[in-house]
Amino acid sequence: IGLNLTGVFNLHKHAAVEMAKNPPDEHGLRGVLISCASVAAQDGQKGQIAYAAAKGGLCAMTLPMARDLGKLGIRAVTILPGTMGTDLMLSAPDRVKEPLFMGICAPKRFGLPSEFALMCTQIVDNPYLNGECIRLDGGIRMPYSSKL
Repeated sequence: IGLNLTGVFNLHKHAAVEMAKNPPDEHGLRGVLISCASVAAQDGQKGQIAYAAAKGGLCAMTLPMARDLGKLGIRAVTILPGTMGTDLMLSAPDRVKEPLFMGICAPKRFGLPSEFALMCTQIVDNPYLNGECIRLDGGIRMPYSSKL
C-alpha cells in the first residue's frame, strides 16, 4: 500500500504543483496525470488483499483528483491493465500463464506493452477524457478459484 497507493498519491501531488506552472493549451489544460492500477482493483484474487486495496485506492482517488485539479487545468485518468505480455509474464511457466490466458475474451492473448502505450497516448490526446478508470484487459474477468 505504501508504494502502490501512498507513493502514487505523493508523486501526483508533487507533479501537479509542477504541471500547474505549465502555460494552458487551447482548452485551458496544463496536463494529465495517468495512474496505472490493475484489474485487481475490481477483481482482486485470493492472496491479493493489500494489492487490490492499493489499486482500488488509485481508482477511488481518480475522480476526486480530477475534480480538485480541474481548476488548475489538470486532468486525471487511471488505466487498469489486465495481464500484459511483458518479459516477466512471458517468462513465467505455462502452469502460471494458462489460467490467466483462459479468462481473456478477445483477442485471445496477453496485452502488448505497445497497447498500453497507445492507451496513454489516447488519454493525452483526448482533452475531454477526465476522471475515468479505464480497463485495458481484453475483456478478462477473473473468476474466483480456490486453486490459485
